Amino acid sequence: MSAYLHAIGTAVPGHDVHAAFIDWARAQVEPRSAKLFDRMAARAGIDHRWSVLPVGDDGGSPVAAGGFYAGDAHPGTAARMRVYAEAAPALALDAIARLGEQVALDGITHLVVASCTGFVAPGVDQIIAARLGLSASVERLLVGFMGCYAAVAAIRTARHIVRSDAGARVLVVTVELSTLHLQPATAIEPLLAMLQFGDGAAAALVTGEAGGFRLDRPFAAALPESGHLIRWDITDSGFAMHLSGEVPGRIAGALADRALADAVTGGVAAEEVDGWAVHAGGRSILDAVEGALHLSPDALAASRAVLGDYGNMSSATLMFVLARLLAGPPVTRGVALAFGPGLAAEGFGFAST
Repeated sequence: MSAYLHAIGTAVPGHDVHAAFIDWARAQVEPRSAKLFDRMAARAGIDHRWSVLPVGDDGGSPVAAGGFYAGDAHPGTAARMRVYAEAAPALALDAIARLGEQVALDGITHLVVASCTGFVAPGVDQIIAARLGLSASVERLLVGFMGCYAAVAAIRTARHIVRSDAGARVLVVTVELSTLHLQPATAIEPLLAMLQFGDGAAAALVTGEAGGFRLDRPFAAALPESGHLIRWDITDSGFAMHLSGEVPGRIAGALADRALADAVTGGVAAEEVDGWAVHAGGRSILDAVEGALHLSPDALAASRAVLGDYGNMSSATLMFVLARLLAGPPVTRGVALAFGPGLAAEGFGFAST
């Protein structure tokens, strides 16, 4: 039995913080490194990033006077999680509402939620279910802390559910509030890593009824001796992201291996894939995938557009890319591919119905 992803609704907050955060980060680096920082920030391919953090008391950004990060000491983890507990379900519900404008959401039997940027109990899945008025019999699953490839895990789980239960109607939600975890830094590498992340949510409906994208074979691979390259460390002042500059090179090297390349494409030549949904983790990561698989310059256009408009929204990002591909033209053979802590590469095939 096949499973189908019918539609995706997406949502971001209304506060564009990208320019303000670049100005803040530039002031943190040593003067002799400012020009290098400017070049790297300009090459990032990001124009906007959105945050749930409100405009400051003086009308400025979260890093301005009166903002969430104003002052010498940044907020602690408890303060950040209080924001997550309120803002994450609200943003997820916005995405679900946009999904509901495209498809009927009655009769939901399963709810799968992915998020790695916060914790709350009762879980964000329970909060969403209660606010939607879902039946108490709806089966829920919370995919936590898997990072940027968690959307793959969530959609793959929905596929497994539908293939084992023909009547299942699975609501898949990804919600990430990455801007809650800004950390003080003066080195260029962590500052550039932080300046890639934004907030966003997406929701999708997966059922056994034909429509949208048919979800095909999933794949997963962990790159050996790479666990240190992408990490979240939970600290007293939020979650500290460690994203090594070695990541693009390791991804390119791994994809150059025929076994992994065949797992990604299903054994066909990369040029036979006409729909690439690659997690927009950063310009250099997209460049690495494009170069290693010898893709055409426009193959990752949807991913680059999402990166430019929203930045890296962790697990929600891949859903935004898939939403663009769902809008057409039809895909004969598609590949969804994402990377995250491990270092792991996970994905699935798909095709228009």
